[in-house]
Amino acid sequence: MNQCEQILAYMKATGGITARQALNELGCMRLASRIHDLRSMGYKIKSETIKVRTRNGKTTVSRYSLE
Repeated sequence: MNQCEQILAYMKATGGITARQALNELGCMRLASRIHDLRSMGYKIKSETIKVRTRNGKTTVSRYSLE
């Protein structure tokens, strides 16, 4: 299973994915590139900005999910 297939399966199973989840769960360091590839293949993927907690406070990240 390639990274695009793994990302699709993960989004279907959990409802969405962030870059940190992609790295920790799938070993994918370039999630945005894989999302671009999936969109080029015709998949409808939405992006939302969410706040996440960091050791220094909070920051925003993108969370991708299937439409």
